[in-house]
Amino acid sequence: MAHQSEQEIFIETGKVALPGTLGMPDGAAAVVLFAHGSGSGRHSPRNQYVARALREAGIGTLLFDLLTPNEEAVDAANGALRFDIALLAGRLADATRWLMRQPETALMRLGYFGASTGAAAALVSAAQLGDKIGAIVSRGGRPDLAGDALANVKAPTLLIVGGNDEPVIEMNRAAMARLGSEVKRMHVVPRATHLFEEPGALEEVARLAADWFKTYFAGASKAAARK
Repeated sequence: MAHQSEQEIFIETGKVALPGTLGMPDGAAAVVLFAHGSGSGRHSPRNQYVARALREAGIGTLLFDLLTPNEEAVDAANGALRFDIALLAGRLADATRWLMRQPETALMRLGYFGASTGAAAALVSAAQLGDKIGAIVSRGGRPDLAGDALANVKAPTLLIVGGNDEPVIEMNRAAMARLGSEVKRMHVVPRATHLFEEPGALEEVARLAADWFKTYFAGASKAAARK
């Protein structure tokens, strides 16, 4: 396995600073930012698992908290902030711009991995940032919450849904029809539920995500070289 560095960082966004972990394998040419779902954070075991798989595939990862501890307490009480997609997308966009300013990552290709409501935030942020985002993967996401921003998403987008997560399957199918991406795909993992806790389910998510990012980051490199 290639050597990996891990750095604890803070993302300044609005009036708050959000903690995160930037993991970079040697030779990485791309970074994937993770947008976690409701009631979760950068230590989510499922996102941590996928992040490790991406780093093993040579892709850097940035996992950070979308809410402060005080905001998480408020959200736990009333659930309001987890569905504030504009707030979450703005913070994800700020984290993306932070990476674009760092000497180590300024020239790297960037992608998003979003889970649950974090997938909507990823899509809204991608619509705002345009060709700065090279690829997107959603795990058990709520892309429908991205609303009208879906039409402005240009990055290749993979929607991964559990086969037993029936309401979310329909939400993803409807959202995919509205996506502006020329390259878009929905993959249903058989017998998996919303959290992909079944044997082999999360492994399949990680494999699909790594393949998607490697394919479309490579494609972006070739397109840039032709310009």
